[in-house]
Amino acid sequence: MAVIAGGVATAVVMSGKSDDKPVAGPSSSASTSANQPTLPPLPSFSSVAPPPPANPLDYLNTAAKDKAPLTPDSLFPGKQFVWEGRTYVKTKTDVTAACAKNARQAVATALTANGCQKLIRATFTQGGLAVTVGVAVFPDNTHAKKVAGVSQYLAPLNGGGVADFCHAVRCQMTSNAVGRYAYFAISGFKNGVTLAANDTVGKQAANDASDFAFTRIVQRGKDAAAADPSRQQ
Repeated sequence: MAVIAGGVATAVVMSGKSDDKPVAGPSSSASTSANQPTLPPLPSFSSVAPPPPANPLDYLNTAAKDKAPLTPDSLFPGKQFVWEGRTYVKTKTDVTAACAKNARQAVATALTANGCQKLIRATFTQGGLAVTVGVAVFPDNTHAKKVAGVSQYLAPLNGGGVADFCHAVRCQMTSNAVGRYAYFAISGFKNGVTLAANDTVGKQAANDASDFAFTRIVQRGKDAAAADPSRQQ
């Protein structure tokens, strides 16, 4: 921040003829200085440096700082999301504290063993595909990381015009974690047909839903940082 110091100078206009008499400067002319405007005081600046930018993850690692309401609508707002030009329409959501009932095999066991507090799911469709994304909430990031390494598998959420997809057929699945959240996606054809072994569209849908879940979770951290009274200036 620049400080601009103002000064006042008096310009003396001389005629073409010199009388060799000394010319009075600004400080010696009472009438001149009396007519000068009063200068405002120079601005003062705090010597305290502003805090560094907040890391959203600092607000997501434990429940102590992550206090905002968490519902299907707050996590997955609106009727759709658009990812890299692809539109996914939301068909159904649900939430439960009995996390294991909405997962299968190893994931169900891991959710219970690591103290899952809540599991929120939402299903979206894009063309002939359906994808369910699920976000599991834990007491802290240590437990979430343990579950993120388990790949089998989140139960798909049917309803809202989507039949029993990803049941006893090949589907695409993802799992990951950020903060105290583990998040999953499972995608396949909404008519229940199996995906091909070399499928790419189902994989893209799962990755898109997973990336969307990640951005929504991180947004919680950003919102918490912005609302933190200790960081208000």
